[in-house]
Amino acid sequence: MGLAAISETASLLLLGIGLVFWFWGTWPLLETSSYARKLHALSVADTLGSALMLLGLLLRIPRQWPLLTLGLLALMLWNTIFGYVLATCSQPRRRPTGLSRNPQEEPR
Repeated sequence: MGLAAISETASLLLLGIGLVFWFWGTWPLLETSSYARKLHALSVADTLGSALMLLGLLLRIPRQWPLLTLGLLALMLWNTIFGYVLATCSQPRRRPTGLSRNPQEEPR
């Protein structure tokens, strides 16, 4: 078994595992858990699955390493930031302490 065959097998394995992570992360969307839990499972599995797929592509087409490495770094950065922003926006706004709900009842 030559180096090309090992690289091809590892590439297919990484691509397959990445696809499994994509489906595994999508499954919690069907559950009745909280929005934040669903978002966390989806973003972690999506990021990990996509990263494994990019590594599989890197083994398959190594001459494209600058583009694939840039894609991997951007994926790790932006998926993390986007998940944090969505989780923050999904939380209800908190009122400062000492303020009532009815503006007519506020102290003057």
